[in-house]
Amino acid sequence: MTDRLSARFAACKAQGRAALITFVTAGDPDVASTPAILDALVAGGADIIELGMPFTDPMADGPAIELANLRSLGSGTKTKDIFALAADFRARHADTPIVLMGYANPMLIRGADWFADQCKAAGVDGVICVDIPPEEDAEIGPALRAAGVHLVRLATPTSDAARLPAVLNGASGFLYYVSVAGVTGKQSAAQASIEIAVAKLKAATDLPVAVGFGVRGPEQAAAIGRIADGVVVGSAIVDIIGSHGDAAAPFVQDFVAKLRDALSIRETAA
Repeated sequence: MTDRLSARFAACKAQGRAALITFVTAGDPDVASTPAILDALVAGGADIIELGMPFTDPMADGPAIELANLRSLGSGTKTKDIFALAADFRARHADTPIVLMGYANPMLIRGADWFADQCKAAGVDGVICVDIPPEEDAEIGPALRAAGVHLVRLATPTSDAARLPAVLNGASGFLYYVSVAGVTGKQSAAQASIEIAVAKLKAATDLPVAVGFGVRGPEQAAAIGRIADGVVVGSAIVDIIGSHGDAAAPFVQDFVAKLRDALSIRETAA
């Protein structure tokens, strides 16, 4: 397995803080603008970057990321562009992990082995496939593992003790806890429910546990960061891109820096 993910989580743990995981959609607002936005995420202090693969039917995503998908596809983004963006990012940022997040159709249309090989060649560290349940993962998981790319699995509030072993089987990199039942960016889970869920997940796996869906700002990120290994922020960043378009990079960097500062408070106090 590629080890940038494990190395980054270990470094954050050594600093006494959760990892800041940021999400943007590849090609939003267009392919030419995406590198500057990715660089802004790193400059702002993002530890791990999730790069969304635009899709016509993003069923797990709320309005903000739906619009990002439409902007990206409307500008002509292709799968080859996504891998080119990832490869170029890797050339500029040797140590920052990048994870592709998306849906099965774009990942499997040319075959799981092709997709996994492209991920490896581009320096992609992990993949999150939203719409393939672990019980039905006969293709992409084995192909990614054979290529040395992490398969990051999703756990949800409905992942009970009976199903959790299936979720964890073959998972690596980290476990992504979807803190609300619903789509991205629409609502936020109560802190108490997140704490209970993270404690149960940590008892079941040694993988780092990252929490996402509905994390909108620094204060909420800091609260979750006190109990989770990682905090995922997506829709709030995508909203900034939607507002500022190809001039979004400095505004993204400023917002990400505020998130990172909030997560670093524990480190400073320690």
